Amino acid sequence: MGFSTEFNSVCKFKSEQELYELLEYGRGKMVKSGFRVFPTGQKVIAYTPGNQAIAIVRILASIAEINFQGEEVTEVEMELVRKLTEEEAAVQTALAHEMFFGERS
Repeated sequence: MGFSTEFNSVCKFKSEQELYELLEYGRGKMVKSGFRVFPTGQKVIAYTPGNQAIAIVRILASIAEINFQGEEVTEVEMELVRKLTEEEAAVQTALAHEMFFGERS
């Protein structure tokens, strides 16, 4: 059993609903598979399920546990700092594709 460490600048949503709740209400939670360590207290860039930069968020809590189905999961609670401008989003998206997600085809 080990922990994966998330990059300090990446918080990628897998669910459109979780992203919507964050943007709509200013606070949200996402669930990731496996045990992961998120930088609690730090600001990070949030990405859509389509790998597009969308906002700056602050990680409030990161809780790794085994759920009732016996799966290793990590719940991450966060608050919205602000949405990115179009220009900021384009730059962050391009950098993330090069550094984290792999080159675009």
